[in-house]
Amino acid sequence: MRVDVLALQRFYASRLGAVAKNAAARRLETLWSSNAGLDVLGVGYAGPLMEPWQCGARRAVSFMPAAQGAERWPADGASAVVLGDEMRLPFADSVFDRAILIHALEEAEAPRQFLREIWRVMAPEGRLVVIAANRAGLWALGDATPFGSGRPYSRRQLGRLLAEAMFEPTASAVALHALPWGWASPLADGLERAGRLLRSPFGGLVMMEAVKRLYAASAKEGREVLLAKAPAHAAPHLHKTDTSD
Repeated sequence: MRVDVLALQRFYASRLGAVAKNAAARRLETLWSSNAGLDVLGVGYAGPLMEPWQCGARRAVSFMPAAQGAERWPADGASAVVLGDEMRLPFADSVFDRAILIHALEEAEAPRQFLREIWRVMAPEGRLVVIAANRAGLWALGDATPFGSGRPYSRRQLGRLLAEAMFEPTASAVALHALPWGWASPLADGLERAGRLLRSPFGGLVMMEAVKRLYAASAKEGREVLLAKAPAHAAPHLHKTDTSD
């Protein structure tokens, strides 16, 4: 069962929610400094992270699962929220250049099929960032925050799942090194800096970028199989990083 949208609203309106949002946003900015002229999709509860792209992106849409519920986004102007079935996204094939998943994958009933549906609506060579609760982090151990709901992931597990859904992981990071208690919020910035410097694997969030691929390796024959028409212009090659724990 998904975390209700009202619970998500209350969390992100709190000091602890601001800490979580800022930690994820800083990491996301290092990957996607600009989305000017691109079509961007947020899935789950991505609105807080998509705020900087409201003006620059050609189109920014926030999809919220029906079991979660929806809130208005953005706060000003025309609403860009879609509520529906996460396993049957109401979008045409190959539409979005970028996609962000947060509070989405952990509670999906069929994670691989869910990611394949995300794959369907993304443009060839489109980039996806999944933000999920880290299996090794404190935030996944309790239910006081939304990151304690559903199934958490390690980087290895998340990388394997994305590969099975025809995405190629290109970069990963652990974020949210602050402690998951409100009294510790004043220490958040220092703990976040220390966690990045020490490359601690115990942060609350695992974040992974992946690229939509059009080829898959055949398990039986060990050769590539074309699953979709190749794009006319491929995106610039990204340096592949190790996604193991």
